[in-house]
Amino acid sequence: MIGMIAGGLLLGTKLRDFKRADRYVEVKGLVERTVKSDSAIWPLSFSEAGDSLLETFAASEKDKAAVLQFLNAQGFAPTAITLGSVSVTDRSLNQYNNNTHGPRFVVEQTITVQSNDVDKVAAANAKTSDLIRSGVVLQSGQGQGSGVVYKFNGLNALKPDMITEATRNARASADRFAADSGSQVGSIRDANQGVFSISAANAGSSTGEEGGYSTDQQAEASIMKKVRVVSTIDYYLVN
Repeated sequence: MIGMIAGGLLLGTKLRDFKRADRYVEVKGLVERTVKSDSAIWPLSFSEAGDSLLETFAASEKDKAAVLQFLNAQGFAPTAITLGSVSVTDRSLNQYNNNTHGPRFVVEQTITVQSNDVDKVAAANAKTSDLIRSGVVLQSGQGQGSGVVYKFNGLNALKPDMITEATRNARASADRFAADSGSQVGSIRDANQGVFSISAANAGSSTGEEGGYSTDQQAEASIMKKVRVVSTIDYYLVN
């Protein structure tokens, strides 16, 4: 096995010579694209707690009105806003709750914004402190509260060009290796186009096959994303 790394295009090269009639080289072609998310899902979950169910629910409805007013002020149309169901928890009915102190009822609601204007969602999300100052208790955490999930739905349009470029990069690596070893590149023995991955744009990159790394939450929270594919191709080597 002979390994070579060159310019980010040649991720790994393996020379196989099990028999003279079957000499081939394995090369990898890397392609990355930085893209912008084209849709956003923004759930705003809020809660109220108290010993009176009616009073707690009334407070939650007041919070809902404040959230809707806030979203309207940010320019979101009613068609972009979805009202979730109301969740009521009676802590006195929980036999595993050893804490007898504190309010009995907890009322939770979620309002979700879905929009293709990711910049508007990001700008509004940065102003959620206005809701907190008005007394709305937002639940925090990715995927709930004020955690925005950004999506990129244009992968299929990128695939053909990225696969073509990855194949071209792999061939360039094979040609470079063959020239250094006094051989010529023959026909394709085997090919694997690779798996497309989408990560946060700031996840970093590497000349290694695994490349940059980011968790699913980091990728979902990033407006700018990195689309990556590594193609693996075996070429026969001829003298």
